[in-house]
Amino acid sequence: MASRLVENLARVRERIATAAERAGRAPGEVTLIAVTKYVDVDLARQLFEAGCEDLGESRPQELVAKAEALAELPIRWHMIGHLQRNKARHVVQYASLLHSGDSWRLLEELDRIAEARHQPFDVLLEVNISRDEAKHGFDHEQLEALLPQLGNLGHLNIRGLMAMSGFHASLEEAQFQFEQVRQLRDRLIPIEPANMQLRELSLGMSDDLEAAIAAGATMVRVGSALFEGLVT
Repeated sequence: MASRLVENLARVRERIATAAERAGRAPGEVTLIAVTKYVDVDLARQLFEAGCEDLGESRPQELVAKAEALAELPIRWHMIGHLQRNKARHVVQYASLLHSGDSWRLLEELDRIAEARHQPFDVLLEVNISRDEAKHGFDHEQLEALLPQLGNLGHLNIRGLMAMSGFHASLEEAQFQFEQVRQLRDRLIPIEPANMQLRELSLGMSDDLEAAIAAGATMVRVGSALFEGLVT
């Protein structure tokens, strides 16, 4: 199992490197977030031991459980899925970065929690770039108008944007959507408030990471490609 995991990780890293070089970028510009939502603690540990220090979870309870079970390891945990406000406190305790800052009410709650902890919390703003009704996130046209309000969230470090391509999008369509997110980020940087450093773009998953990297992704969230042949 360990050797298959190492092989899968090497294959994913090679895909990232090839895509980055094709786009005229350095492979080191793209961080791999290994999504462990379908695997147990032991496999998550093996992934860290294979050299992947950034692990992502889409369910708060799974992030907390794995972070506690692997507390002795210097893992950077990423919360990548939708977060309900009543579960935010536990996630803030363990996550190094929330990718799915998808509503004003959630961001307000996170700001209150961070203030009470006397420790800023890092978040990305989720953009529903495909406008799929089943997906969460801000409409990209909303964000510029929201900047003054977002600037008042003084206990959050807003580090960038996150998005997913639309359901059933082709690779060409996915890249176009990701490029829209990058263009939005580039428009916002000159007018970003003090609590924003919009440098990160969390885009792409196992099936469309090449399109994401071509569009400018600085993080890709990969799960199934890492665990091929290991989980059913």
